[in-house]
Amino acid sequence: MNSAPSDPAADPMPPVRDSPGRLFLRFLRFGCLAWGGPVAQLDMVRQELVERERWVTPEHFRRLLGIYQALPGPEAHEMCVHLGMVARGRWGGVLAGLGFMLPGFGLMLAAAWWYARTDLAAAGALAVFLGLQPVVVALVARAAWRLGRHSLADPRLGAVALAVAGLQVLQVPFWLSLPLAGAAWVAWGERRRYAGSLLGAGALAAAIFASPVLREGRPWWPEREVRFAGAGGAAAGTAATPAAAFAAGLRTGCLTFGGAYTAIPFLQEDAVDRGGWLRRAQFLDGVAIAGVLPAPLIIFATFVGYLAGGWAGALAITAGVFLPAFAFSLLFYRRIEAALAHGRLRPFLDGVTAGVVGVIAITAAELAWVALTEPKAVGLAAAAAVILWRASGRAVIPLTVIGGGLAGALLY
Repeated sequence: MNSAPSDPAADPMPPVRDSPGRLFLRFLRFGCLAWGGPVAQLDMVRQELVERERWVTPEHFRRLLGIYQALPGPEAHEMCVHLGMVARGRWGGVLAGLGFMLPGFGLMLAAAWWYARTDLAAAGALAVFLGLQPVVVALVARAAWRLGRHSLADPRLGAVALAVAGLQVLQVPFWLSLPLAGAAWVAWGERRRYAGSLLGAGALAAAIFASPVLREGRPWWPEREVRFAGAGGAAAGTAATPAAAFAAGLRTGCLTFGGAYTAIPFLQEDAVDRGGWLRRAQFLDGVAIAGVLPAPLIIFATFVGYLAGGWAGALAITAGVFLPAFAFSLLFYRRIEAALAHGRLRPFLDGVTAGVVGVIAITAAELAWVALTEPKAVGLAAAAAVILWRASGRAVIPLTVIGGGLAGALLY
């Protein structure tokens, strides 16, 4: 058996006896049952590997989760990779990560293949997707609220979120606005007024220089779309090359602070706003399909990649999205853990996370503007919001999405 990577902070535990094949099948089973979002996925893993088999102590599991929640990427997948490392070293991490993601990846690839070849109107499915889209709006709004509730405890972080939301409306690129948010919060926390003033001036200059709204006079808000009534996956415009799809996935994977829902605005910018690979309605359909699959929600990237660039696009964008989640666990965990433990990264990550809240809030508003074009859609979104805010349990999200599809079939 390969030796697991040493972790001096971990409590001594009995050796894990899983063979490579058994380890892969164990996490493949987790992937097949991964409904209900990261909370339900992590609870399933915790019950088996921590409470019953004691791969790590409960305290160590909580500390690991706190670290991965502070880092970009789907935390449930990252935790699976790390626990695979506990069992079989780095190859164990690879096997565990692949096992956990493959069921959702295969199902989403099949769904994208069907969607791209189906005349939704002729198949009677267009009404279902019209019912799914308001539910997606409610899901994104709920994600913004939940992330904001935990991340904006300090009112000044709320100001950071509002500032980044303003930059988002001006279409300032994420790679500029989010690091500025992190640096501003570091300067603010250390009371470096001079540095804070310089950052403020720099942010204003960056907004003017980098904003296509200010420089080129582009519309600052998306136009409402007429829902395409033909083939679900008809090309929206430019096809994505595998390299472009991989780059879009990698950018998304590196910026998803606070959960998989934060991937939505980043991938939407590449695939819809800048790349023109998909229409916004198609993008919403992909998120809706991901909500009913046993997988991290970020698997909707596979749908985007398939519609944008076929099989090669799907593989490339999925590899890009999940590469950071593998890399943080396999290569950089101990260094990042040490930096977080000494407080060097936390203020910067807090500022970035606050900025992400602003980005998601604007994205939710944009999606609502596109999807909620009539009273029936508004009513569906409101009903979904009530259910999502008041109910709990691993089945709530997939059942709400399915219910939205059924309601759409009845209403439309």
